[in-house]
Amino acid sequence: MARKALIEKANKTPKFSARKRNRCKLCGRPRGYMRMFKMCRLCFRKNALDGLLPGVKKVSW
Repeated sequence: MARKALIEKANKTPKFSARKRNRCKLCGRPRGYMRMFKMCRLCFRKNALDGLLPGVKKVSW
């Protein structure tokens, strides 16, 4: 879980656009971010296995 202060800091508009940091909308994690779903890999996996993401299904080969 990300620190509350860092999440609040990321919500503010940065002075320069290059300073923007993508964070998961659910937990605030900055790494392992998936742009298409706007969440980190951990939240993505949890929601996909629970069937909360439409169009996503488990693949095996």
